[in-house]
Amino acid sequence: MKNRGDDSERNWDDAESDSGVVDGDSDFANGLGSNAKRSDGSPPRKAAIAFILFTLFIDVLGIGIVIPVLPELVKELIGGEISEAGVYFSVIMASYALMQFFFAPLIGACSDRFGRRPVLLASMFGFSVNFLIQALAPTVWWLLLGRVVAGISGASFTTANAYIADISTSETRARNFGFAGMMFGLGFIIGPALGGLLGGISIRLPFYVSAGLAIINWLYGYFVLPESLPPEDRSDLQLSKANPLGTMVHLRNFPLVAALVAPFVLISLGQRGLENVWVLNTGYRYGWDEVTNGLTLGLVGLTAAIVQGGMVRPIIARYGERRTAVFATLVSGTAFMGYAFATQGWMVWPIIIFGSLGGLGGPAIQSLVAGAVPSHEQGKVQGALTSLVSLTNVVAPLIFTGGLFSYFTSSAAPFEFAGAPFVLGSVLVFIASIVLSKVFKRFPAEHSEHMVPTATSDRSAGNDTSPKD
Repeated sequence: MKNRGDDSERNWDDAESDSGVVDGDSDFANGLGSNAKRSDGSPPRKAAIAFILFTLFIDVLGIGIVIPVLPELVKELIGGEISEAGVYFSVIMASYALMQFFFAPLIGACSDRFGRRPVLLASMFGFSVNFLIQALAPTVWWLLLGRVVAGISGASFTTANAYIADISTSETRARNFGFAGMMFGLGFIIGPALGGLLGGISIRLPFYVSAGLAIINWLYGYFVLPESLPPEDRSDLQLSKANPLGTMVHLRNFPLVAALVAPFVLISLGQRGLENVWVLNTGYRYGWDEVTNGLTLGLVGLTAAIVQGGMVRPIIARYGERRTAVFATLVSGTAFMGYAFATQGWMVWPIIIFGSLGGLGGPAIQSLVAGAVPSHEQGKVQGALTSLVSLTNVVAPLIFTGGLFSYFTSSAAPFEFAGAPFVLGSVLVFIASIVLSKVFKRFPAEHSEHMVPTATSDRSAGNDTSPKD
């Protein structure tokens, strides 16, 4: 196996010519395809990148679609007051994140052992099943079951990220992760709007539509998707590396990745907190209704799609992954502080546009991680990172919404300050920027180029460092 630093010259055709393994060098605009030749001389399988991007889009779209209808469905099923529905709703949402925490490492490890394709297909099929369960749920407990299945299936983010790393070269990694971020943005543009529209017809219709899309995606993947991980780059399935704590400990084998965990968690916690408190906060401070909140969330998704789909590649190509990551966290921290002290609703709109530049950070950090980890370890590492994000999804509502927002809008607070959650988010992200700067000084890019371990050396020594930006 070649070092990750030599990705621009990778050629897996000889090793996996009849399995449709892709090399990921073709441009997004030129068919989203593979350059790998098939043994029968037929044209190479195409749309490997397109499948992954569409998979991510369907995942995020499904999440976005249920945002405007899931609380109402919970209320309908329990037949109670909104306060009681809120209790059930919080449990349902927490179950989703908990399932991702527990299953993301296992799914990632399975993809390292059996390949990305079967794991992705299984996850997508499970995603369709979860939507059908929710669409047909006769009680709130069936709805909870559906969200549990959704959390397990949603752990496919792990394998999707590993797939992107597999088919990317050192030159295309940041661009491809940027396209993935664009799919998140598009999902959150279309999802809530589509969910609200369909929910106006029938509160369960959005779930049926999402189930249908997921099944179509599974069929497309079954007949088209090529494998990205050659058999010789796969690793054994070890239970110690397939549980959340085990995979987090495993990150120590990659010093740069381990050092990036702290800022990664801080950024994720701040972002999850913003997402959870947004609607309550803007409704309380500015009197915004569902339409206005939907428009602002649509703007967030649109600007994210523009930034991550069109700006990631040129900016990282010019300034490098490290400087881009630090810059992005500084922008995000500033935007959070702006949200905290915006006294009028109109002020939020330009802050959203400015803050969208913070979206450059995710692809930059993901590219650094992918470049510091060999192919046979990508799934486990991505699984560990997904588990960390899931933990922040569990903790963020308790801290930002149930804690700071509730306290500083109650009579028990010494003063009213609904923007307190955003101040905390800003502090967390600014701390992350400082930690990132220190990490990059500790692991200089010029000293880590071409030092990613091969499959053999990694298994024996467990050492790794980052390639040059």
